Amino acid sequence: MTSHITSTARRLRMHFVAAVAVSALLLTGCNPGGDPNSGGTSSEAPTASSTASPSPTPTATPVYVPASASGRAQNVPVPVLPEVAKTETKEGLEAFARYWFQLLSYGYETGDAAQISAITSTDCTMCERAKEVQQGWHSDGRWLEGGRVSTPAVTTNFRVSADGNYQVAVQVSQEAMSYHNVDASVDSSDPKTADSGSLMLVVFKNGSWFVNTIEPIVG
Repeated sequence: MTSHITSTARRLRMHFVAAVAVSALLLTGCNPGGDPNSGGTSSEAPTASSTASPSPTPTATPVYVPASASGRAQNVPVPVLPEVAKTETKEGLEAFARYWFQLLSYGYETGDAAQISAITSTDCTMCERAKEVQQGWHSDGRWLEGGRVSTPAVTTNFRVSADGNYQVAVQVSQEAMSYHNVDASVDSSDPKTADSGSLMLVVFKNGSWFVNTIEPIVG
């Protein structure tokens, strides 16, 4: 009797163990090799895609082309008045004088005398003659080649003279210049000459400099 009970208990124990084993297999079979608490989802978060904005295309700077036998100058830089040239100081007057001659050079290359005319008296004979050459030879398809102006030296004692003007001594250098007809033929040419001296008579009025006249320095 005892043997029969023991045998029966043993079979029940084996059935219980087998049932537990089957249950374990069923649980792990839903997520083989994974974490049962993961819920069967991937641990990697989705990566948001981004679209790169295209870089703006840089604007090309117009290239300066000096005048030649083939045609007039192109994209000539317009002189800019320096901030110091807006002040009634020695440095301001000298900077203004350099700027004025830059405008003169600009006129020979382009025929545009509007800016220099706005700051120069029509009583300046030399200035008016230069303007006539510039505008006349940049009309009707004609142009000037060369003639650019530079100022190696500019100086002033920054004292008002008896006539009410400041005086500025300027060393002026100008390149050789050719006068082209509409068919590109050369009408005439001016050779490069030795540097010359000019005396500017200038006043400061209404918050800016103004040229009354320019005279050659002789001797």
